[in-house]
Amino acid sequence: MFFSRIRLHSRAASDPGFFARVADAYEAHSLVWDLFSDGPDRERDFLYRQESHEGLPAFYTLSERRPADRNGTWIVESKEFAPRLKAGQRLGFMLRANPIRSSWDLTTKKHHRHDVVMAAKRRLKEAEPDRTRWPTEPELVREAGLAWLAQRAERCGFTFGPGEVGADGYRQLVFRKTQVARPIQISTIDYTGILTVTEPGVFIGALQAGIGPAKGFGCGLLLVRPA
Repeated sequence: MFFSRIRLHSRAASDPGFFARVADAYEAHSLVWDLFSDGPDRERDFLYRQESHEGLPAFYTLSERRPADRNGTWIVESKEFAPRLKAGQRLGFMLRANPIRSSWDLTTKKHHRHDVVMAAKRRLKEAEPDRTRWPTEPELVREAGLAWLAQRAERCGFTFGPGEVGADGYRQLVFRKTQVARPIQISTIDYTGILTVTEPGVFIGALQAGIGPAKGFGCGLLLVRPA
């Protein structure tokens, strides 16, 4: 595996049209894919997260292969990623995730995906019509987001304690692959905090595979460092 930091080259930064592209989630997905695509049959074998470096777009990626910039748009810095971890080790982490829950509709015989924050709001609306008695949105995001992450932590080989993780930055993104395509909508929450590794092998597998859905759109990459 390779961990890479990918920063925008100064030549590309002078093109105002570039920033319009990278602001769109699907276009950003395409830009990252271009760094890894080496043929029409290539399947995605990388995770990524979009950030900003000195006010310019940047990406962090974890991949099976080194990314390759073929047109001089990016400055790519890569290093091998082979962490050695032990049970009980504490790590600082950041994660941008698409926290959803799935349910099976007996009538339509289809799976439905529910944004955990919107689902929490629907439950509140049914239980308490008076919105002045609701938690604030940041409180709602934190509660629903942490409950979602806690459910996944055990099967991903880690745990975290009360007050060790924050969940905020809730966003709803809507985009289209083409102008006439049906809109795609995803929601994201940013997690930051301290975790404890419980099963090193399982945890490394989660680092490589990512956590949650929408990995093709910048979600799921777990960035870690020594605590």
